[in-house]
Amino acid sequence: MKNNKISKNWLNKQKKDFFFQKSKIHGYRSRSAYKLIEIDKKFKFIKKNSNLLDLGSSPGGWSQVASQKIKNGKILSIDIKSMEKIKNTHFLKGDFQEKEIIDKIFNYFGKKIDVVISDMAANTTGNKELDSYRTGELSLNAMNLAMKILQNKGIFLSKVFMGSIFNEINEKAKKNFKKVIKYKPLASKKESKEIYIYCEGI
Repeated sequence: MKNNKISKNWLNKQKKDFFFQKSKIHGYRSRSAYKLIEIDKKFKFIKKNSNLLDLGSSPGGWSQVASQKIKNGKILSIDIKSMEKIKNTHFLKGDFQEKEIIDKIFNYFGKKIDVVISDMAANTTGNKELDSYRTGELSLNAMNLAMKILQNKGIFLSKVFMGSIFNEINEKAKKNFKKVIKYKPLASKKESKEIYIYCEGI
């Protein structure tokens, strides 16, 4: 049993290293880029003419993936942390929950958009339940913004953690979107409670 546990831990570490090493080889700023690549491969929602909002974008892995696919649309990336420039992407430093930033988002696009993505997680406190709840609150606020800015067939994709607030997020999504699917990509660590909620059509 002990050897099996050691082998399992070793395999998990190798899996983590695989995506980390792969991100370095392909020039992605984070291993999370492969999560978006896999989710988009499954749902095919990022188009060459998409107008896309990336919330909590730093260091830029998801924005990099979007910029490789979107050629004729607009990409706006937002984070409270700084982010180095990415081709075909406009970055706005600030909190997407503040009215001033929300106004800038609407002014930038000038119309309803196609996709809102969020890989945000709250800063960790060491209390997993509290961290899960705080990340869930970010997801709910991102969903509120998405419902205001997305066109009728728009897509909202967000990271959430399985925990006390998950059911609230899931119920709100099902109430406001026509299609809601929970998905855990291979690039997510197996032991992690993170899952992605894919919402389509308002």
